[in-house]
Amino acid sequence: KKDIPAVNFIIHEIHCRRNIEICPYCSDSIPKSEMKNHIESEHVQVTCKCRMKMESSLLKDHEASSCPLRPVLCQFCDIQLAFSKLQEHELYCGARTEPCGRCGRHVLLRELQEHPRVCG
Repeated sequence: KKDIPAVNFIIHEIHCRRNIEICPYCSDSIPKSEMKNHIESEHVQVTCKCRMKMESSLLKDHEASSCPLRPVLCQFCDIQLAFSKLQEHELYCGARTEPCGRCGRHVLLRELQEHPRVCG
């Protein structure tokens, strides 16, 4: 899968046929001696804590960005909880109130950032 000078092509092709395999899962060129390790480390099916099955090479990205059980912080109280519980928690948590330091009114936490525009 690389450009080879025409002079070296036959020797290179013989070398590749002897030493390189194409991965049946990702079509990458892998040295034959490393193919078993490649398949075990990249393509073995694993199960995330959310019970979703995927190739092991995809697990890290899944856990970081799309797993419903990935940890996230509430924007109002900074407590860490699972992403799947965030919306329900923030509805409750954002409905709590705190007194405004300027006008003294009790303001919903979810409206606290906008409050200074209408304060007083």
